[in-house]
Amino acid sequence: MKLKLMFIAVLLQCSMWVHADDRERIVGNWQLVSVLYEDAVTKERTPVLGEHPKGYQIATQSGRWLALVTGEGRAVPTNDLERSNALRSMISYTGHFRVEDGHVITKVEAAWNESWVGTEQIRAYRFEGDLLHLESPPQPHPNIGGRMVRIIVTWKRDP
Repeated sequence: MKLKLMFIAVLLQCSMWVHADDRERIVGNWQLVSVLYEDAVTKERTPVLGEHPKGYQIATQSGRWLALVTGEGRAVPTNDLERSNALRSMISYTGHFRVEDGHVITKVEAAWNESWVGTEQIRAYRFEGDLLHLESPPQPHPNIGGRMVRIIVTWKRDP
């Protein structure tokens, strides 16, 4: 029994080291590569912000997360309708993040859409070379009328 408890303790410690190591890999500046929305029903993937959206994500050592994403080809808005469209062609939020069980979890403190403030945005993560892939669980997205989608975002480490 004592050996079994020691084995469990070692496994838990190793798990904490893996998450700590992943957190260190996440810290830094990341340039946006792509944003896909995957429809929760049809599984169809759409580059909803265009083939070449712009944006950056910053994760600091102190635990601050800041993400800003804008759609491809945005024009300078000149009226209320264009300002409304500009708001729907972006995503931005900030808060403190933590890494748990293969997920980055951000407690949102400010966002382009007030409905995200106070929520926890959960993203599964995986690394592929200098790329960081983040995937949300299915959720209603405010930019597309609340349709249920998974948000799939790829970032490239910014040197």
